[in-house]
Amino acid sequence: MTMLTFRVPDDEAVELRRWAETLGVDRSAFLREALHRYIVALRSEQDAEAWARSPATAEELSLAQAADWGPAEDWSDWVDDAPR
Repeated sequence: MTMLTFRVPDDEAVELRRWAETLGVDRSAFLREALHRYIVALRSEQDAEAWARSPATAEELSLAQAADWGPAEDWSDWVDDAPR
């Protein structure tokens, strides 16, 4: 793991401390999670842009029809007959 050191405005440091205490985590854990979530969001934006540049082919989209089939069999009506 790499250690990062950076400066933040005083008011944000106070709010960081308050939120960390409220959530019951230390400040480092809070900042690691915030950084992780931000990186995930940025990657998602890149993925969306990649999909827009290269949309799915007809062959790839044909697989989506299988998702509309639903379960192979519906066993929900057997719940009433289950032993109690």
